[in-house]
Order: sequence, then structure tokens, then C-alpha cells
Amino acid sequence: MHEDPDTAGHSDAAGTTDQPGTADPAGIAVRFRCGHGADAAEARVTLRRDCPLCMLLAETARSREQLMRRVAPAGRAALARETRIGVEYEWICSRGHSRYRASVRETLTGPGCPKCQKNARAPAARGEGGVPFMKPGLKTRTSQAEQKLRMLLGERIRLPHRVNAIRINRTFYGKPEVWPDIIIPALRVAIEYDSPGRQKTSHRGLKEVSDREKDAALEEVGWAVIRVRADGLEPLGPHSIVCSGVSVGLVDEVLAMLVAIRGQEAVAALMGREPSG
Repeated sequence: MHEDPDTAGHSDAAGTTDQPGTADPAGIAVRFRCGHGADAAEARVTLRRDCPLCMLLAETARSREQLMRRVAPAGRAALARETRIGVEYEWICSRGHSRYRASVRETLTGPGCPKCQKNARAPAARGEGGVPFMKPGLKTRTSQAEQKLRMLLGERIRLPHRVNAIRINRTFYGKPEVWPDIIIPALRVAIEYDSPGRQKTSHRGLKEVSDREKDAALEEVGWAVIRVRADGLEPLGPHSIVCSGVSVGLVDEVLAMLVAIRGQEAVAALMGREPSG
């Protein structure tokens, strides 16, 4: 049996009941397109969409395998077939702190371990807020468009090569730092290149909320964020630049935005020099 207008409403309930795959308190067994939920032989309803958990994983650009590496061993079997995002599990802090309980939603979109949050708010950590630094071994995916933007911008102003992270006064996905696409320490400006990607879902929905939180964390420590919003994405803040792709004209707009944020003299001081090491 496949989804129809009369059964489509069960999808929301399936994310909140006690048993994965149960659509509502009446006990209607539901199976999702992703394969999670009730067993195929027991399913009364099959929905032509992924379960709420798989949908949230897709929005936050994560996999179920990555999520399972963070859960305590006792919860792995249940999490492997979980469909709900509001249910709580016990999680393991990557920094070795005490285990903590949180919902799947909070784990994927929240600040992470309570001890990490407390450490990020400590006086010593606040003193480091806004400091750019090089984080060894940092692995981030860089698109060709981001690389092109950095190359073209680097031909116009000096861009450092030995910083890839900025300390913040909160935790972001459990970390006390963020990793913008382009960092300009002399101006305390970070540049992010946002594209919806092939699936047209990136930087939308919950990911857009995450982008706003990241911007707020940087603004708290004195940094401004320029967001280049490409391929149909709407402006996200006062320093957004909407474009169809990376071009010389886009670089001109970025430079004009830098001048508007920090002033002509500060930007001019970075022009006409070789990139620093």
C-alpha cells in the first residue's frame, strides 16, 4: 500500500510516537521510502518519502553512520532503525567528557556536549573569542566555485594561507570554533559561498538556520560575515550578495562590500601585495 492523500498525514506522527514506524497511537505500522520504520511484511502504510530522521540527516549534510558513531553503544541498535527526531539517546562527547542525553534533533542541530558549552563560555575561552588560527588536520569540502572565488579575490587583495578557523564564545556543532570559506583577519571579515547544490537543498531549511547561528557566533566576537548566495538562494543578512556564479563582477561586489563594512582605507591597505605565508 502506497501513500495517498488520506494517509500522507501519518508522516508527521511517525516521527513522534514511541515505536519507530508506528504512525499514530492507533498502532498503524508505517514504512518509509528509506527502508526505516515497520518491516515490509508488517507495514500497513508505505510512505513515498524518507523518515523524519533521514530527512534531517540530509538537511544537515550528515549520514546515519556518522550519527551512530556519536551515540553510546547501548543505543546503536535502536538508532540504526530509528525514524524519530524528538526521541532522546545517550551520546558520547568527542572530547572525552561525560556522556549526556539529548534528542536526535538537538544532537544534529544543537550546541553539543554541556561540558563543551560550559568550557566555551569560560573566561579564558571568551578571551580567545575572535582569534583566527590554523587548525591542523581540518577536513572541509571545498567546491570549485569557492576555490575560484578565493583565487580571484586573492588577485586583488592579500589573503592569508595559514588560518582556517576562528574561535567563538559559544559552541557550534559542539566545537568552540567555526571554519569559514575565506578568512580575512586584517579586516575581521569572513566570506561564505552558499550554493543549493545539485539537489537544490543545501543552505535551505535547517541548514539556513545553522548558517544564521554561525553568523551570529562570529558577530558576537567582532567579525562580519559576507554571504555570497548563488543559484537562486535568497539573501540571508545585511551583507549578502546574490549572484548566479563566480565572476570578476562578483569579486568587485565583494570588494565594495568590504569597503562598506570596514572602510576604503582598511581595504586599500590589503591591495597590491603578494599573498602572505
